[in-house]
Amino acid sequence: MRILIAEDDVASGLLLRKLLEPYGICYVASNGKEAVETYRLAHQKDDPFALVCLDVMMPEMDGVAALRAIRNDEEDQRLPPSRCAKIVMATAMRDRDTVTRAYRELCDGYLVKPIERDKLLALLTELNLLPLSECQLASR
Repeated sequence: MRILIAEDDVASGLLLRKLLEPYGICYVASNGKEAVETYRLAHQKDDPFALVCLDVMMPEMDGVAALRAIRNDEEDQRLPPSRCAKIVMATAMRDRDTVTRAYRELCDGYLVKPIERDKLLALLTELNLLPLSECQLASR
């Protein structure tokens, strides 16, 4: 799986990368504008990202604006849902307005920092990016 992480805080970006590296190849962008450009370039090369993690508050272009740009590109290309990236927002902000805006722009999930490994993996499993573990299968 190809993963794009957009995070302006170096420590948060490193942590997220460390958590996600066992599941795919990670690329890191330092702001929303760079993330959108990296996303577009990957599509041009027909090597798209399966997962995009966007920090909400970033310089140049915030995460919600980057989310909107990515979803607009997918719509312009008339990509079927199966070819669209799963987009997860990550932020220290817990306010309802921020969460509502992100979901309105069609994010697939939302994680509050500091990101906990178990919550991240549960979300990725829910988004069908990771297989169900044996424990999860037994509890069904």
